Amino acid sequence: MQVSQTYRLQFAVLFVALLVAFLMNLGMGSVSIPLNEIISVFIGNGASKETWRYIIFDYRLPKALTAMLAGGGLAVSGLLMQTLFRNPLAGPFVLGLSSGASLGVAILILGASAFGGFFGTLLLSQWSLVIASALGSFLVLLAVLAVTFRIKDTMAILIIGLMFGSVTTAVVSVLSYFSNAEQLQQYIFWSFGSLGNQSWQGVLILTFCFLAGLALSFFSSKSLNALLLGENYAKSMGLHIKRTTFIIILATSILAGSITAFVGPIAFVGLAVPHLVRQFFKTSNHFVLLPAVLLCGSLLLLICDTVAQLPFSEFTLPINAITSLVGAPVVIWLLVRKRKLFF
Repeated sequence: MQVSQTYRLQFAVLFVALLVAFLMNLGMGSVSIPLNEIISVFIGNGASKETWRYIIFDYRLPKALTAMLAGGGLAVSGLLMQTLFRNPLAGPFVLGLSSGASLGVAILILGASAFGGFFGTLLLSQWSLVIASALGSFLVLLAVLAVTFRIKDTMAILIIGLMFGSVTTAVVSVLSYFSNAEQLQQYIFWSFGSLGNQSWQGVLILTFCFLAGLALSFFSSKSLNALLLGENYAKSMGLHIKRTTFIIILATSILAGSITAFVGPIAFVGLAVPHLVRQFFKTSNHFVLLPAVLLCGSLLLLICDTVAQLPFSEFTLPINAITSLVGAPVVIWLLVRKRKLFF
């Protein structure tokens, strides 16, 4: 498919903005690193300070890459859900994946005292929260996929996904009631979301999951365009609704589930970014929307992370607080300004 000159210019603007945000994210924080020193570190110039090299490669670069992967992945999965359910308020966690991840982490942290020493020992593992979160999301995914094979109506799938989320939230509430203050604090800190403290091994695993989910998403571009015209019209074009629904839900689950496992639940990026991109690109064509949403999501989370670092300060705000402060007003503004959001 050919991309118009206008779209090329808009993509160029997004690429430049993303590069600027990436460099700002690497340079700003409790220790300010000049741009020329960042470039020197990447080209291997010996004039760079060893301390700055350590800060960039061992802390800020993994965090910046994680922000780009998480922002892009959540934005793409949000677009998939909004198109599948034809609902402008659908997000990447509408199927209960975030609640499943929260349940897995809650059982690990809050259930430690109730289930004995095994969980307490498991908490000492570096990957314990990631594994628990991934298992929780995976179990909810299996339940949702099982439903897709038995139910044809996509709205029914949406409602069932919300019910799964309600059940898991209820279980978390019961566990919270019987937990002590230290366990509750640890669980709450996880629920705030965090892009930092990522190892290169974790970034590599997240990248693999991200690419797998992204491949399925781009593979579904033509089907997503057909779904915008309604299921009956899509069927008349030869689209297999069940198979398409399965692939879209699987792609969303891989993206949203893996991101939640590594960085915790991050709100509003998946909900707000697709609407922002539709306003900027003035199209509902997913061959354009998917790459645009990917870039814009990465850009937005990089900016939010830069703000959360409180430059020149040792304090870091919860990333969830920043994304909510940015995302909620955007969604409210869009709903007030536009009655029709390409649905």
